[in-house]
Amino acid sequence: MNYLLDSGFLYGFIDEADQHHEVVSEALGKIHKPIILPVPAITEVAYFVSKNLSIEALANFLDEISETDFILEMPTAEDYKRSAEILRKYNDANIDFVDAVIVAIAERLNITKVLTVDRRHFGAFKPRHCAAFEILP
Repeated sequence: MNYLLDSGFLYGFIDEADQHHEVVSEALGKIHKPIILPVPAITEVAYFVSKNLSIEALANFLDEISETDFILEMPTAEDYKRSAEILRKYNDANIDFVDAVIVAIAERLNITKVLTVDRRHFGAFKPRHCAAFEILP
């Protein structure tokens, strides 16, 4: 079974001062199956790295992405359509585009395991392909 990677988890891994750094680093070290990184999550992480760390840290992040074992997944046209549906359905939950597109990609690829520190949002989603996501860590 594959894992889908959320931006908050990835940012927590990159920023050693992040409150989630230790737990996500430990979790990432235990996973030996393919990890899928949605491309929109890269943009979100890049924004936070440049804002909270430095341009050098951003450049290092991009270097590492280019050499990663993560499977980079582009959203399809149907994923964007499904993301719009998800945003409308969870309008009051204050979710963002990246969360919605991750759900859409998970549904399309039949992935039930999400690496995220955002338990509130991902715990509330009711995906089409499973009763609920298995949220790690």
